[in-house]
Amino acid sequence: MFERKASLFGLGIALLISVILVLLRPQVVFDYDFEQFFPQEDEDLTFYQNFREKFENDNDYLLIALGTENGVFDSVFLDKAMNVQKELEGLEFTESIVSLLTLKEPIINAFGVRYRSVLDWESEESLQESKQNLVSHPQYSGNLISEDGRYLLLVLRNEQLISKEDGDVLYQEVNKILGDSDFDKFYTAGKIKAQGEFVDLLQEEFAFFLSISIVLIMLLLLFIFRTWWGVLLPLIVLLFGIGWTIAIILLTGKALDVMSVMQPTILLVIGLSALVHYLTLFMYKLRLGIPKDEAIKLTFKNLFLAIFLTCFTTALGFSTLYFTSAISLKLFGIYTALGVMVMFVAVILITPGLLYFFSPSKVMKKSNPVGFWQRTLAITFRWIMNHKVLVLASFSIVSVLSVVALVNLKINGYLLDNLPREHELVQEFEFFDKEFGGSKPLEFFLEVGEEGDQIFQYEVLKEIEKLEEFVQESYESGTIISPFSLVKLLNQAQNSGNNKAFAMPSQGQYQRLKPYLSQAISQADYSLISEDQRQGRLSTRTADIGSYKSAKIKKALESFVDNEIDGKLLKVRLTGTSNLIDKSHVTISDQMTKGLGVAILLVGLIAGFLFRSWRISFLILLPNVLPLLWMCGVMWLLDIDLKLTTAVIFTVAFGIAVDDSIHFMTKLQTELKKGRSMLYALKRTYLETGKAIVLTSIILVSGFLVLTLSEFGVTFYTGLLISLALVFAVLADLMLLPILLLPMQRIWNKRRVGFRKEEREERSEKLEARNE
Repeated sequence: MFERKASLFGLGIALLISVILVLLRPQVVFDYDFEQFFPQEDEDLTFYQNFREKFENDNDYLLIALGTENGVFDSVFLDKAMNVQKELEGLEFTESIVSLLTLKEPIINAFGVRYRSVLDWESEESLQESKQNLVSHPQYSGNLISEDGRYLLLVLRNEQLISKEDGDVLYQEVNKILGDSDFDKFYTAGKIKAQGEFVDLLQEEFAFFLSISIVLIMLLLLFIFRTWWGVLLPLIVLLFGIGWTIAIILLTGKALDVMSVMQPTILLVIGLSALVHYLTLFMYKLRLGIPKDEAIKLTFKNLFLAIFLTCFTTALGFSTLYFTSAISLKLFGIYTALGVMVMFVAVILITPGLLYFFSPSKVMKKSNPVGFWQRTLAITFRWIMNHKVLVLASFSIVSVLSVVALVNLKINGYLLDNLPREHELVQEFEFFDKEFGGSKPLEFFLEVGEEGDQIFQYEVLKEIEKLEEFVQESYESGTIISPFSLVKLLNQAQNSGNNKAFAMPSQGQYQRLKPYLSQAISQADYSLISEDQRQGRLSTRTADIGSYKSAKIKKALESFVDNEIDGKLLKVRLTGTSNLIDKSHVTISDQMTKGLGVAILLVGLIAGFLFRSWRISFLILLPNVLPLLWMCGVMWLLDIDLKLTTAVIFTVAFGIAVDDSIHFMTKLQTELKKGRSMLYALKRTYLETGKAIVLTSIILVSGFLVLTLSEFGVTFYTGLLISLALVFAVLADLMLLPILLLPMQRIWNKRRVGFRKEEREERSEKLEARNE
């Protein structure tokens, strides 16, 4: 299979594949849609999709704060702000802008309804009157104007469900208008800004990690092999594998997203790990004096199954992400698993042919055949065999402590979880949390109960009043927009605009203002109620308090609604994009536990089939499950929470870490088949595979540690935690696994009888075939 002719044919196929992919001209597209992290086929998602069809999307807005140190109640400042608002209103994808500059409030008198400007700066006298009114108004202070009066808020409502491309155009135009203005300070926050910033950062990081990973690999190859061909040959293979994978991803219509940043590094280090195993064995055989052609053939024949299994189990780890409910994680798992197998194909097709072309016919023999690695590994093996109780006790204690840490881990994530808290984008969102009551949308669906007639029934409004009080107190939210707030505004209107009348009217007052409700509803800036007036919404903004705290408040909300809200009059349900993101952190964490269980089961089945012993299969799994527990201990020590960005790491780490165990067991099986005792076979396996296991682990750890340079949380935590898991896996494979396998001598003796019987039957069949 790996003779010269077949290998050169494989090299030709690889070149043909590359030419075809180039001719298909894949187009590089970057995208970031945080809705792809929503739990799909979920009841809450379906409910929200129906909700926004009746009302509107809750996060299609851009918050714009215009500031001045002297305070916004200055006619010059307000004139400039008004000019900016007019320019923003003229943009193609702007639907409307809500601000104090153009907001009018009703005044009801004997002659009907008239409207007055909330903020009037035609004269100094009217400006001071407006100032006095606004700073004490609960609906405006801390909402459309900061409490200290230094910032004015413009809420730009963009086109509903705006596309990424149109959102970029709109934000660029907004940014230009603001940049051309001469305000002391201005801040922006919203979906169109966050998506644009994320994609820009994606492009930078994708290029950065691809280039730095290549440089790192070249340095590692130079350190390990110290020959020009030992650097050039693997690099060619890896670049082909990466190129094929990215081309396939793009040709299938998949854009590169926040998860894609990790793929080049992951695939490069996995492919390099396989190549190091191949080249290490190839050079070892050359040093033994085996001819080059024969060395290539024996190397790939001996390691083909082991390398295939390691790539397959790694791909299996990634593919379990398909069982999560988030589209982004599903696609990341599928495409990365595909990429791992594409890399395996690249290694098998290209490496043998290049070795025939570039590798030397022989390599210099080491002056000391024992060498540093053999001495070190021999000493280590003897120490482990002499301190079995100590090793077992140490692993047991650390594992028990890690289980305790796992129990105490909490699920907690934030809306901008992928960015560090000190990032400029996060800082701007936190500015709005502090000055304007929040940047994160918070939505509640309201529906009249069976004893209610419509949402503006007085008794129903009293129930909404109780809900608003709970929301403002528990969520520490900003100003609330709801049918009840509209009624309060009308009550203020029929009391000559007195701020103190912005409250629930008496029944008599309510009857007098009811004739004005229809007009007020039609002129409202938000879609508040359904056409039949039996359904409505309660909207506000809150700070990004994290899913852990949000989950606690949600439980308190459910209890409050059950006990304090009359369900026969009003039904309440939390909805919106923020609720879905918070739920994603919990559901993904639960699903990853199931996915990890599936991965462990499948790897156990593969190992059991390969080694024909379920006990040995269990012993292979144990050293690869313990590192995951230890990783939980590290997460607890470093105060790292479970969330979207960390839950995925466990199955990925398991799929990669199990590779060393498979290499170890494959070599051990070969030694045992030669009739050697378990202790001697373990020692030979330890000495021959130990170096490759340590070197490939160094490569993997080095590659994943590069990811800690990322500003994306998912990339940073993947690099840190998988690196630690791989270090723990090496310790388990080289210290714990030999001790666990030592008592398996009797089981192997029984199996060896079966192997010899199979060999005799196979020889007999071949002899009969030859005679025929």
